[in-house]
Amino acid sequence: MRRPSKDSTPKLSAESQRLVSLSQALMQAASRAEERAWEHQLDTCLQKLLKTNHQDSIDASLNALFKDDLASYDVLMDTVEAVSESATMVEQAEGGDVTWQALLVAAPILAWTRFSIATGAIPNDLLSTLGAHFSAHLLADGTKMAIAPTLYSLDQLPRTHAETAALTQKLAAAAHKGGTIKPAQHLDETAPFLADTRYLLIAIVAPAGEPLFRWQEPQHHLRFADERNRSLEQWRAQATANIARLLPGCGIELLLPKAYYVACREADKLIRPISIRAAVHYLTNTLGVEASDLRAVIAGFGEESPDIQIDEYRVSFTMRQSADVVYGIVWPLYGQEDENGTPMEGPLAVSATPLSPINEIAAHLNDAGIAHIKRINERYVAEYCDDCGAPLFADPTGELVHAEMPEDAPAGTEHFH
Repeated sequence: MRRPSKDSTPKLSAESQRLVSLSQALMQAASRAEERAWEHQLDTCLQKLLKTNHQDSIDASLNALFKDDLASYDVLMDTVEAVSESATMVEQAEGGDVTWQALLVAAPILAWTRFSIATGAIPNDLLSTLGAHFSAHLLADGTKMAIAPTLYSLDQLPRTHAETAALTQKLAAAAHKGGTIKPAQHLDETAPFLADTRYLLIAIVAPAGEPLFRWQEPQHHLRFADERNRSLEQWRAQATANIARLLPGCGIELLLPKAYYVACREADKLIRPISIRAAVHYLTNTLGVEASDLRAVIAGFGEESPDIQIDEYRVSFTMRQSADVVYGIVWPLYGQEDENGTPMEGPLAVSATPLSPINEIAAHLNDAGIAHIKRINERYVAEYCDDCGAPLFADPTGELVHAEMPEDAPAGTEHFH
């Protein structure tokens, strides 16, 4: 279950009400045949709304279902994501019309550094090399592909389902027809973090019903997971050095390219432990101390309400003998995660009884060498600095403060993840 946008619409339009009704009907379907019939209706309705950029109608439906019918909310969210990250194209041929299917794929990159993590246009020679490796090691025979010539940060990705659908259509057309794509213009500025995600966006096109990825091919069906792992190993082996050219001064890890939304969610989660390690490395090197000289304070934050639901944890760093917060990072909660912990979906879900987020954070702090950890039971309203917009962090006494490096620390860019 994903949380909707915070805005709410008091009265639903006819389009929004139709989305609500179709989602509930699909949720209550009693057979696969009935499911597919409702699915087709819902897909068609969403395709029209996305094509005409009626994102507000979709958001209103999601907000209404989130309040009253969580199961149907999940159905609508899954469907709008699936529709916006896919496309179909029909071409005329001598033997009749041929239908092609397209999928928008994200290839996430985890990056960490003491410097800056780049974004922006990808040189043509490097784009061709990455495309060749992507096709050779990840894609099924008979597919076509097109890579957006831009390395994106999270802030630069499409902000709405309608924007995602428009990008999917654009890349899919280029993949199908062999056209060229211009680098994205006027990208939003990205805040400087010690650890962050970057993304390649790719459209994959194949004849309808045919496999998109290598591990979907018939010869790999019995051991698809092994083939998927081999594909990832080859992608990392061949593409890492090329992507490192785009991210000078950074440590990087390539994740398995997947359908756009799933890939982005997994990257969001997997960057969090790296943010902790990067913060400890930065502090020990900048302050000239050992990790054992540091203390961490963990506190939960959320929106103002009578019973604050934790949306993120903020981790403050101090010296062991001081209450002054010198640094801080944010550990957001995503999807079904809450303070009690929820397993990750798919192959990353390795444990039936996962750690709660606060225990997971503590475990990563321990692994980074920090043994002195204070957990604050109070839940805070998420507050930010009025002057610079940086998040406020809890000090060991529970007071919310601005993180400030010591005056005698070497000058450098402050990062708050």
